[in-house]
Amino acid sequence: MNDRRNTILVLASIGTFVEALDIAIINLTIPAIQRQFLIDHDTVQWLQTLYVLFFGGFLIIGGKLSDQIGCRKVFLIGGTVFLLASFAAGISPNFPVLAIARAAQGLGAALLMPASLATVTHTFVEPAERSRAIGIFSSFAAIGSGSGLSVGGLISTYWSWHWVFLINVPILAVTLLLALTYFPKERPSATTKNSDMLSGILLVIGLLFLTFGIHDLAHFQQRPYFVTACFASAFLLLTLFVQRLRTAKQPLISLDLFRHRSLVISNLSFFMLGALFIGFLLLVSLMLQDDMGYSSASAGLLLVPFSVLSALIAKFLIPTLSKKLAPAKLGILGMCCMFCGLSLLLIAIYTYHPLALVLCGAACISGIGMTICFTSLSILGVKDVRPQHYGMASSLTSTSYFLGAGIGLSFVSFLGQWFPSSLAVGPIGLIVLICYALFAIVLLVHLAYVDKRILAKTLQRANV
Repeated sequence: MNDRRNTILVLASIGTFVEALDIAIINLTIPAIQRQFLIDHDTVQWLQTLYVLFFGGFLIIGGKLSDQIGCRKVFLIGGTVFLLASFAAGISPNFPVLAIARAAQGLGAALLMPASLATVTHTFVEPAERSRAIGIFSSFAAIGSGSGLSVGGLISTYWSWHWVFLINVPILAVTLLLALTYFPKERPSATTKNSDMLSGILLVIGLLFLTFGIHDLAHFQQRPYFVTACFASAFLLLTLFVQRLRTAKQPLISLDLFRHRSLVISNLSFFMLGALFIGFLLLVSLMLQDDMGYSSASAGLLLVPFSVLSALIAKFLIPTLSKKLAPAKLGILGMCCMFCGLSLLLIAIYTYHPLALVLCGAACISGIGMTICFTSLSILGVKDVRPQHYGMASSLTSTSYFLGAGIGLSFVSFLGQWFPSSLAVGPIGLIVLICYALFAIVLLVHLAYVDKRILAKTLQRANV
């Protein structure tokens, strides 16, 4: 890889690192935000929900725009929106302003993420180089997600929660300035004027209603009409969206993409990964602070080594594993690490939370499993897709991840109310996360088995 392409890879990776960091970084800062604005737990959780909701809802449009008007333009627009929203969040005088800024961050991230990955896939064309580049890119996202808790706890304690958002401003400013110089200029696609933006609007609004319904499902008895209306509206809008995909001359999403088994399995696995990992981030922060008595700074410091471990895994282990294992098998390995880590955390609940056991479980999930899973599933999602659809394919997998995060976390909270525990983190939450991991393992095993059979038949025909 020459220096210019390496620089492009680093800049694109920094973009995805920042948006991934902001998903996790807020978890350990929530108590400080609650104290300043005098709000309850249900209200403050909207900061995470709005980010995930706008991120997942606008990702499809972000991917489509990357394919149509060019990755460079979408990267710069998304990065600018994210920078301004981060600044607004950092100086927020009240909670409504902070919530709006948080939603705008999600919108910026929805443009930034697919444009970043599409830039990498267009820059590195040769298969071996592309796999290595995507591995590095994905590891930045995994490291951002894994380090968010530790960074958030430290910043919240020793500076203030405002700097959790303000720290993005100088990083993105430098990244965008360098991107103006190094990212290649692109010509707009011929289909730009004919794109079906109505489908995008239907999809976004439908996903917004769905996410609101899932988030409020735990309060169904208090607000039955509101929750029912959300689900009914979501069903209607998403049905109209699917109908337009079938009839529009220039559909927002080409249905031909779903003929690729690897892309479908990758999306379903990403859905489970989002539900699992975002749930883990919340539960481990509650376990360390509420059940084990650590402060936010101490909890953050305890999780710092796993960010380092994630970087080491990405640097030294992922390249070797990628050469020896197909993406599906690599994904199975990562999900098995997730399963083992969650099992250790479940055992810790029944053994009075020994610190060593909790940290070993967190290491398996955040330090090892997440890095392997994100890398393998990202490669799997674009493996069989044509170059002109890279932006759309990457946005589909990312959408699946964040929708899984929103829906999966709401499901954990909903079951937690049905099966209450004296602990902040009861066994039911971890059992649900274990089920997510098992379902993903079954999907990936099925894909690996089918690929093996197809390869065997191909070799048999070649010999004949």
